[in-house]
Amino acid sequence: MRPEAAPREVNILSIQSWVAYGHVGNAAAMFPLQRLGAEVWAVNTVQFSNHPGYGGFTGDVFSPASIRALVDGIAARGALARCDAVLSGYMGDPGIGEAVLDAVGRTRAANAAALYCCDPVIGDAGPGVYVRPGIPELIRDRALPMADLATPNRFELEHLTGLSCATLAGARRAVAALQDRMRPAGPRAVLVTSLTTDETPEGSLDLLAAEAEECHLLRTPLLASTANGAGDAIAALFLFHRLATGSTRAAMEEAAASIHGLLARTAEAGSRELLLVQAQQEFVAPTRRFAAVPC
Repeated sequence: MRPEAAPREVNILSIQSWVAYGHVGNAAAMFPLQRLGAEVWAVNTVQFSNHPGYGGFTGDVFSPASIRALVDGIAARGALARCDAVLSGYMGDPGIGEAVLDAVGRTRAANAAALYCCDPVIGDAGPGVYVRPGIPELIRDRALPMADLATPNRFELEHLTGLSCATLAGARRAVAALQDRMRPAGPRAVLVTSLTTDETPEGSLDLLAAEAEECHLLRTPLLASTANGAGDAIAALFLFHRLATGSTRAAMEEAAASIHGLLARTAEAGSRELLLVQAQQEFVAPTRRFAAVPC
């Protein structure tokens, strides 16, 4: 059973986008983490009225200097020495990416045990690459070599490694190639989301998690939800449960169960946005669980 709260104090510095309406970026990651008992220090890279997928939005993109200034303020409180992990998602532009990596370096200088979870947001099947020029290269060449955990979807895994994931064996090779790019001193834990291979049955969706020589596959029913932000939420949940359990397999199982319950509730309601608040019990006691198998 998943605990109602973190077994110990967990502090996460989350540097992502923010929307006032809906749930993507920090607005998707922060509440699930808090519901599980984590303390979240949210640094927002943008503040938009809503997800740009609506076709229009208002708001501002914050500068790299403003992000660094916020981290300066957190550091001045002596908090970075108590930071268990840094979480990053959509980076906006290369300057923001550099500010994120600077925050990772400062956190590690204060606490050598701190982990960095990089959700390498680049694009997805269908729309393709939707980030600004320079971001994929920054993630590949600068962020991943500092990362302890990475949570790409299938499209991003293929884009970062140049390897096809059409087969399960191909996906394993791509994950191994991604691990080779990650920080040698870290766990090099990878969670692949939105994975379909020639072995994935119709109406199903796979997740794959790997750390060291271990690799596990988890299969869930494919749900008809089109809400944005599920990738941001599962990255946060995977990080939390990896911190809490020390097991990549367990972290995937816990995160997958919660996200499945959240998406099922969202799809049932026909909501355009994730029903994070209404489905919050799924974060602490998921309705349905799935077992991962070695792959």
